[in-house]
Parts: sequence; structure tokens; C-alpha cells
Amino acid sequence: MTDKAKLIVDGKTYEYPIIIGTEGEKGIDISSLRKDSGYITFDSGYANTGSCLSSITFLDGEKSILRYRGIPIEELAEKASFIETAYLLIYGHLPTKAELEKYSKAFTDQSMIHEGMKNFFDGYPLSGHPMGILSAMIGSMAGYYPELIKPNPSKEEIDLISVELLAKVRTIAAFAYKKSIGEPYVYPRHDLKYVPNFLNMMFASPSKPYEIKEVVVNALMAIFILHADHEQNCSTSSVRLVGSSLANLFASISAGINALWGPLHGGANQAVIEMLQKIQADGGDIHKYITMAKDKSTKFRLMGFGHRIYKNHDPRAKILKARADALFKELGINDPLLDLAKQLEEIALKDSYFIEKKLYPNVDFYSGIILRAIGIPVNMFPVMFAIGRMPGWIAHWKEMLSDPNIKIGRPRQIYMGNTLNHFVPLEKRE
Repeated sequence: MTDKAKLIVDGKTYEYPIIIGTEGEKGIDISSLRKDSGYITFDSGYANTGSCLSSITFLDGEKSILRYRGIPIEELAEKASFIETAYLLIYGHLPTKAELEKYSKAFTDQSMIHEGMKNFFDGYPLSGHPMGILSAMIGSMAGYYPELIKPNPSKEEIDLISVELLAKVRTIAAFAYKKSIGEPYVYPRHDLKYVPNFLNMMFASPSKPYEIKEVVVNALMAIFILHADHEQNCSTSSVRLVGSSLANLFASISAGINALWGPLHGGANQAVIEMLQKIQADGGDIHKYITMAKDKSTKFRLMGFGHRIYKNHDPRAKILKARADALFKELGINDPLLDLAKQLEEIALKDSYFIEKKLYPNVDFYSGIILRAIGIPVNMFPVMFAIGRMPGWIAHWKEMLSDPNIKIGRPRQIYMGNTLNHFVPLEKRE
């Protein structure tokens, strides 16, 4: 680039190159700022800091655009399977028919977990949170597959470990759920595809087979696809930061799961259901809580409305709303909590306060009510998010590892503590 950004500090002028992305995004490369001037930038939460150059996902919150490898999320949700979406994110292009068949077979072949890992489940109490179990089990896979944790894995080894993770995460998640309710584990079936197989492992039992319904499969698959990647969010950045030390993929993904666990990230759809439960317990007066949400002094927030990145509609929300409507209609669901959700949605979409502030229902609002309708318990909501986000985490780890100029992540800080101090012997301390 010929354009430069100028920074004047202490009377001296420094020039730094401007980077322009393929979609017109602009950034200033300040890699040498500290070396040049002795200064660093301060950006709490890294909201204005680009940590990498990536070709995986494009997101424009102002225009409500989300694309994986250039393909609009609307097209993928309508036409692609989750496995096709995973392949697209990880390998950079949609699979051919032969590639998809080979990829799908690999998932079937690798869906079983090591029998020794089942002992870990037995060590957790029934109250153990599924996200904690999932993170620990993914991390423990390094012990069962030591041949896949080399500092510089080959392309073939990366391919294998990626399939191992994507195939086994659904089995681990389902086993964690079965453990929490005291039911026997249901093993994966070779005759079922990715999402139906997961649903069967979750809900089938020796006494009652699970009836797989297309509308349920479509709703859950949409959730997985829509959550498959979302640029440099908290958990993805965690995967990249841990992976930048050349930590193996199991360790990096485990870190991402823990980051996702937080209520401000993967737990947001859980917060939606908890809010609805609170409203229901208080008599179900939606208008009361709408009024409270407008009054800043109440500190009450409508969970599932608005988004930090999307300043207009969340493009994923429209897709999930359609899936939710189809699900409720076909299953004939009668759930007072879901009725509250639909009332809240209808009122908020017509209220001038929310329209002016562009506080529209986001992906967490609809994913929460869909998961509840399917029968997924609230503590498993972030696990569903983790399964969906797995392809994105893998893609970013792989992209980072392929960078010939990879550097270990090492943010700076501005120290605000005590200046030089000295140790005082115990007998002289007051």
C-alpha cells in the first residue's frame, strides 16, 4: 500500500501502512509502534484492534452481513448441511460429491470415543455442568491420541485431528447429558447422519426409541450452521491465543469452550430462557417488563435483543425465526414459556423505543426457544453452541498455524500499580 497513517507523538511524526481488506475494511499496521516510539496503544476489550489477517468469515454489523468464505449465511442455512458448512470453513471451499462422501464417512468412522474415556464421566457428580465436562474431555483427548499433538502437525494429521474433534464432540456432549440425568449412554449409529445421530444419542433410551423428525433436525442444523463461525469473538480469539504458543488443537479448543461458557458469550441463549422464567414466575405480565426495560433506573435488560456487533438486524435471527415457526406449527407445542417469548417478540418488534434503538431479537433469542422446544435442557444450551462453533475454531487454528510469520500472542498493558517499593521485614511492619 502507498497510503500511510501519520501519528504525531512528542513532536515526532511516525508513518504506518494502511491495510485494506477485500471487502474494504481498513486498518493501520502499528506492529512497529513500540519499537519506533516507545508507545503502545490502549484498547480495552480489543474492540478496535485487529489481531490477524483472516480469509474465513466476513461480518459487517452495520449492513447485517455474515458470510463464510464469501457465501452468504442465508444461502448456507437454506441449502447446505452442517458437514458441508464445516468443510467450507476448514478447507476454504465447498466439497465435491466425492469429497463430501469421504468426509461424511470419516465422521461415521470416528464418532466413537475411546472406551477408557468413559471412566472420566463416572468421576463427575450428576450436578457437574456439561460445559465443564466437555472442556475437560476435549482436553483429555490429547492423552488418548498423543500421535496427533505434535507442535508442527502435517496436513494429513491436521485433517485427522479435525475429524476426530468434530465427530467425537457430539458423542461427548450426549454422554455428558446422559450422565447428568442418570441414564445409560446411547452409542452413535452408523446409519444416521450428523445431526440425527446426535439427537438419537441425546434422547433415545433402552425403553423408548427416539423418533427423528425432519423439522427438529432442520431447526438444530440451522443453529449449528449459524453458530459455526463469527469472526474474532471471545472464544475464537482464545483458541487463536492459546494455539499461538503451538499448543495442540485439543488444548486450544478446550480453552475456547471455557471462554464460550460465560453468560456474556455462549450462555446468552440460556439467559433468554431464565428471563422468560422470571417473567412467568412474576405473573407473566410482558408489558411490565417492557416498561422496565425502557427505564434505565431498573437495570433490567431484555435478554436476546440487540447485539454488540450487529447495529441493525442480526441476519441469523431471521433464519431461526422461520425455523422456530415451522417447529412450533408442526409439533403443536403448548408451552407457556414459549408463548411468552412469542408475545414478547411481537410487542418489542412494534414498539417505537426498540425500533428506534434497533433492539431487534437476535440469534440467542430464537436459538434459546428452539432448543427448549426440542427438549434440550438449559444447561446444555452452551454445549449446543460449542458443537456448532467447532468448525470455526478448527478453521482459525488451522489458518493461524499456516501463517509463516506466526507469533505467540502477547498483549501489552499499561501498568497502574505502585512505583518502586522495598521489602519490609516482618518485625518492622505496622
